[in-house]
Amino acid sequence: MSISGKLNDAKKNPVVYITRCATFSACHRLHSPKLSDEENRKIFGKCNHINGHGHNYRLEVTLKGEVEEDTGMVYNLSDLCKVIETCVIELMDHKNLDKDVEFFKNNTSTSENLCVFIWHKLLENLSKPHLLFEVKLHETDNNIVYYKGE
Repeated sequence: MSISGKLNDAKKNPVVYITRCATFSACHRLHSPKLSDEENRKIFGKCNHINGHGHNYRLEVTLKGEVEEDTGMVYNLSDLCKVIETCVIELMDHKNLDKDVEFFKNNTSTSENLCVFIWHKLLENLSKPHLLFEVKLHETDNNIVYYKGE
């Protein structure tokens, strides 16, 4: 049987994962207002430097859903690109996360918190938020965080 025959015979449209990647550069200082200066220095080390430090972040946003019969897509990647641009890139690229992003004025700008923050920004702005499956954030080549809304 041909591929189109198999697709047409399926009772349900196939479920596919699509991922859009983006990059942004930002600086931050790992410093918790809930800890003393000494505790912050001990926990965060050089990442607690008073002037902060920067990263070239790589973001991967994955959606999961059925392929729509009419469009052949799970979600229009051009639309996803626009949402990422508005919710993440414009908000954070070439910014000081701790000073320029309201949420991080009172929350430590760890990659974990940043990843969860991005998840919620995307949920607020996607036309089909139920499709959001995973946000993966590469702080460095060796430090990667992902969040699935759990």
